[in-house]
Amino acid sequence: MSKKPLFHFEISERKLLLRLFDMAGVLLTLAVVGIIFRFDYFSIDADNWYWTLVLLVYLNLFGNVFELYDLQKADRFDSIIKNVMLTTSLTVLFYMLTPFLTPTLPDNRLQILFFFISIAGALLIWRFLYISLISSPRFYKRVLVVGDSFDIKLIAESLQKSDPNYFVVGYINTDLKIRTEFNKERMIRFEVGELQNAIKEHHINEVVVASAYQRGLMLSLYNELSELLKKGFPIRDYTQVYEEITRRIPVQNVDKDFYKYFPFSRSNQNKFYMFVFRIFDVIVSIIGMLIGLCLLPLVLIGNLLGNRGKLFYTQDRVGKHGKVFKILKFRTMPDNSEKSGPQYAVKNDYRITKFGKIMRRSRIDEFPQFYNVFKGDMSLIGPRPERPIFVKELSELIPFYDTRHVIKPGLTGWAQVMAKYGDCHDDSLEKLQYDLYYIKHRGVFLDLSILLKTLSTVIFFRGQ
Repeated sequence: MSKKPLFHFEISERKLLLRLFDMAGVLLTLAVVGIIFRFDYFSIDADNWYWTLVLLVYLNLFGNVFELYDLQKADRFDSIIKNVMLTTSLTVLFYMLTPFLTPTLPDNRLQILFFFISIAGALLIWRFLYISLISSPRFYKRVLVVGDSFDIKLIAESLQKSDPNYFVVGYINTDLKIRTEFNKERMIRFEVGELQNAIKEHHINEVVVASAYQRGLMLSLYNELSELLKKGFPIRDYTQVYEEITRRIPVQNVDKDFYKYFPFSRSNQNKFYMFVFRIFDVIVSIIGMLIGLCLLPLVLIGNLLGNRGKLFYTQDRVGKHGKVFKILKFRTMPDNSEKSGPQYAVKNDYRITKFGKIMRRSRIDEFPQFYNVFKGDMSLIGPRPERPIFVKELSELIPFYDTRHVIKPGLTGWAQVMAKYGDCHDDSLEKLQYDLYYIKHRGVFLDLSILLKTLSTVIFFRGQ
């Protein structure tokens, strides 16, 4: 019999737990250090309450930018050390650079070192405890999947990749034509009659149904699940679980009436949201073009030496409602890079010059697209625009690909900050899932999350 887990923290609960204990640990450590070492640069009191508020704002802001609340990275201490040091450094730096909101710098500069060590030490100790305790198997959610065995492995891998604490114990096959077996140490196959005992013996927390009723769910299993529901046992639909954990839409598993029930975000039709979003686009695009002008001399010299072609190039891209527009970019490849016809840019593409690689990884090559944002062809946030020939090809291969054109394409987007670099059909499918998630859940908080993750991409030099 498997060891009984204590209980399970959901994704939102773990993120909240990380934030609360980060803040509480930092404030408690600073208070203790202040008492023991007579540290008076920072103090928590009613007269200067805004000092504490500013510190917590900076801590949360830079914690987001440096991925302290990315659960896949929060489980690895090597990533945590780097991210904690970066977060602490920027938090302390910005705290010192805003003296009108924070205490004036102390005469004894050694107190700044105490301030830095206290914050970093508090974060590292708490994160070590989180990895040792909260991320241990005793807090895993143990799940049994009901579905056809061909999909089970993909389902388990996608869910456990997005949430390391989500453990698929086994499955019940609903497609009798398929007899695929898996390594029993990793995943157990149960029969319908074993469902009740399996839940007790393996301490299952949840049953996930990944099989359509009309296609695979037989009457006996349906009755078993109904009995569990009456007892209050959690049974959830796979598409709902997949969307919640991976934060993308499983388009390959939905029916043909997708457009009928797909609940597009209300923000797509909210005139106030769209007006504010457009004003934000214009302001940011003007700032982006000004920064681009400042970088232009360096890019011009690098292009002359490294790319040996025109500084700018334009390319047809598909925008909102399928309208084609010309996108503007800095050149990162030599002229005639597509002699044999249009082709995807792939990871480590041999056609990209050395200077082009620097521009792509730092996202400098995309600065001219602020002009497209200013014109209104694009927005700051949205699905990345694709070339017409690839849109036609992908629309024939991938269900609902055209759905991503119901809103403006973006300079950055949910797929860009969440998915890996796409250079094949499977990668395009994954990016579409993220794009559809954005279209469905579009709003201020998701937009803010994308902007912060984009900053992380630029800072960590992850552009492609």
